[in-house]
Order: sequence, then structure tokens, then C-alpha cells
Amino acid sequence: MGKKEKTIYVCSECGEDFLQWQGQCPACKQWNCLKRFKVENDASGAAGKKGGGGAGARAVAGIGSDMELRKPDVTSEEVRGVTRRGSWLTDTKGGPQTLREAKSSKPTEWNRLPLMGPTGAEMSRVLGGGVSRGSLILVGGDPGVGKSTLLLQVAGLLADGKGEGDAAPVLYVSGEESVPQICGRAERMGVESETLYLFSATKLEVILDSIMELNPRAVIIDSIQTVYLNDATGSAGSVIQVRECANALLQVAKRTGMAIFLVGHVTKAGDIAGPRVLEHIVDTVLYMEGERLQALRLLRGTKNRFGSTDEVGVFKMAQEGLVAVSDPSGFLLEDRDGNESPTPVAVAALLEGTRPILVEIQALCSPVPQNAGSGRRSAVGLDTERFNLLLAVLRKQADLKIYNQDIYLNVIGGLKLSEVASDLAVVMAVASSFLEKPIPRDIAFVGEVGLGGELRSVRLIESRIKGASSLGFKRIVTPKSAVVGLKLPEGMAEIIPCATVKEAILRTLDVTEKDLKVSKSA
Repeated sequence: MGKKEKTIYVCSECGEDFLQWQGQCPACKQWNCLKRFKVENDASGAAGKKGGGGAGARAVAGIGSDMELRKPDVTSEEVRGVTRRGSWLTDTKGGPQTLREAKSSKPTEWNRLPLMGPTGAEMSRVLGGGVSRGSLILVGGDPGVGKSTLLLQVAGLLADGKGEGDAAPVLYVSGEESVPQICGRAERMGVESETLYLFSATKLEVILDSIMELNPRAVIIDSIQTVYLNDATGSAGSVIQVRECANALLQVAKRTGMAIFLVGHVTKAGDIAGPRVLEHIVDTVLYMEGERLQALRLLRGTKNRFGSTDEVGVFKMAQEGLVAVSDPSGFLLEDRDGNESPTPVAVAALLEGTRPILVEIQALCSPVPQNAGSGRRSAVGLDTERFNLLLAVLRKQADLKIYNQDIYLNVIGGLKLSEVASDLAVVMAVASSFLEKPIPRDIAFVGEVGLGGELRSVRLIESRIKGASSLGFKRIVTPKSAVVGLKLPEGMAEIIPCATVKEAILRTLDVTEKDLKVSKSA
């Protein structure tokens, strides 16, 4: 019998498919997210004979049985059985194991692939100690932020095999660039590994054939939105294609023990393009942040099955690619000297993961003309809602008449502040500009600001103080509650504990209560 078409509805958020349209997805509970697709229905039942798991599982049916496995505890016979069922999971003959038995049978040689050098060490910090074998890693970020550059450098490090022994093949597949383009970029960056293979392709079946032929140590797919399966419905980048291609590559990674990196495009909102299920399928999700016109780049982990998501990698973009920044605070403060800045600047002692980072925050207050209404507020590097909240606290709790001021805020280095520990530095920079009182150059700030104007403690205050002290700051303004019982070694900066925003302004800017109540006019 011939093939017939049937209609299915696929959720653009989680990737689940249904036979009928519904206003709310039953799987992820999101509204108005089901998209209509036409798929072929083989009435002869041939589809059922292909095995379960969808197009992705059928595409990798030959992987594992025809190539040498890198995963040492799985045999070819086991993989042949797996391919017939469309799953990478193997049946353990002995049944369930205790945790102790599982630990004793775990092959130590299948743990991590080390990444050598400063750039490799920064990447390993985010991944939790190296690249886990058999892992599927998704790297997202804005266009031009450096995703492909970083992964080409990682490919070169893995191909060289430094720290791992002999060099081994690594396959870099691009669906967006030709091989000469990738080669030119590698030459400019100084990547010269003889075992790094470049391939320009978008058809996943062809990519899988190359993987079977090379049996590489790692594979980079740039990007997951450009590859497609002939057996899956829709064009490249559609919900079904992204889901099935990711499932196929997941099975390859788990069966063979090779690490696979996927580059993911992002939407205007900053989320990975495609179904939300993509982030559930992969083992690790990394996001690269940074402004295209700024040199600084941050690599954050939002999901990691092999380590913590607290760590952040810091890089700077250079002619030779991404260069690791071992001292982020020194890099961000390198233009800071002993002279007084013409623009009010407050230094915030923040934490990125477990690493202290000191950031400069600039503010500018300018009176608006009379009868021109309220002033304008603009913040670069800080959430607008948070900025407006802090300005309201300054006006209400610190008696600053800032309603008739245009207020601008800028975070130096292109960073985006997400930690509430920067609150105190933000309000101090605004107060300094409004009162025209400079902030001493040897003072740093740390603390959250509450709606009542109170200063609240933040985590790991001792690490922040030590980081600021190591960079030459002599005084640090902190919440009073944060220093109760705090014991610091000798040589640390002087602590200025304050209970409220008003107290911090009075003690830092050398002003009186009367000064705070003076209203500026145009």
C-alpha cells in the first residue's frame, strides 16, 4: 500500500507531538505553542519494522557495530542489540547494581579528556575538569560572540592530545562555512594540528558516515540548526529536525564514548533557538556572553551533568582567537590609575562562580529643564527594573531629590550585572554624581539593598574582601550584618560596616544630612 499523509502538532517549547491541536501543551503547560506539520504515514507498517526511537534512532542504526568503540565497557554485540531497539541504553545482564558495585566497575580511563594551556584550563573550569567522554555539549550565544572560534581552538587542543597521550582525529563539521573559510580562520588563530579534520556538510547521514570512517576522539557540529535528516519532517532548523538530529548525535556520543559539541543559535530573547527539549537532551549547556564591540567574553554553564554550574570562564577576543583572562579583575580595572576620575565611579566586589571579580560602575546625573517633566533613566549592563528600584530607594530612604534628573548608568567592560551584591555600588555611583562628591579611589563596595534602604549580606563575603584587598583597595563598605563574627587575616582592607544606604553615603562621601536634602534645579 502507498504512503499517506497525516497531520501532527508539535510543541515549539518542549518538542512533544500530538495528534490533535490544543491551546495548552499537555507536556510543558505552555500556551499557543503547538505548530502543525504534515508527515508521511506508511500504511504498510514499514515504519514499525525500522524500530522505535524516531528518525534520529534509525539514522544511527549502523553506528557502533561497524566502528571501534571508544567506550570500553560496551561490546559490539551489545550495540547491535541496541540499534534494533532504537536506544543507546544497554541491558545489564546482572540487573540493578549497588552504588559501590557501580563505582568499582566504572572504567577510570573513560572519565575526562584534558584540555591543556590557559584557554583549555578556562574551558575545563566551566566543564568541571575537562571534557567528559561520551558527553553531548551545547554551546549557545549571540552571532559573532566567538562560539565557533572557541570550539575551533578546543578542537585543536583535543586533536593534539596533550595530556591524553597520542594525537587522535577530531572532526569539525560546519554547515555555515566552507572548508577554505575554516582553514583560513584556523591559520589566523595558529591551530595547526595534523589530526584535525574539517568538513562542510549539512546532511546528517553524510556526517554520520564520516564519523564511522574516522572514529574521532571528538566531533564539533556548527551548528545544530543547519543539519537535517532525510527521514525527518521539515526543513533544517525546524522543531522536529532539531530534535531528531540531536537525538541521533546523543546516541552516537553514548554508544561510542566520543565527545560531541553542538553550536546553537539564539533567539532575540537570548534563548537557544529550537525546541526546549534540545536543552533537556544534551548533557551540558554553555552560554557565551559579551558585546561584539567589547573584548571581554564570559562562558557560563547553565546545565552540567558532570560538574557544577557555578564556575565562569573569562576570555578576551584577540587576533589569535579567544585568550584566557587569568585575572579578570585586573583586566577590568587596567585603565584605573591613582588619579580622580571625572565621572563618578564605584567599584563592586562581585563573584562569578567562586572567583572574585571587581567591576567599575559609572553614573551620570544631569538636571532636566524646568517644566520638562521627570528625568530619563538609562542603564547599560544592569536590568532596568532593578535600576529603577534602586533609584526609588535612594529617593525615599536617602532623601535624594533625584526626580528631576536624567540618570545614566554604565558597567565598564560590557559586563551584565546579575548579582544583587552590586546594588550598593550602583546607588553609591548615582549618589556621588548627584551630590558631586567623588568616591575615594581606594574604596570598594559590596552588599544588597532592600526596599527599606537596609543593607543585606551576600554570600562568600570573605572571598570578596580578599579579592579587593589583593588589588590594592584599602577600604571596603559592607553590610553591618555581614561582618558579625568575621575573622580576616592581617593585611586585609579596612572594613566599613553600614546598616543602611544613607549611612554608607554619609560615611563614604563625607557629606551631612543637610547635604542629602538639598534639591538640585536646572
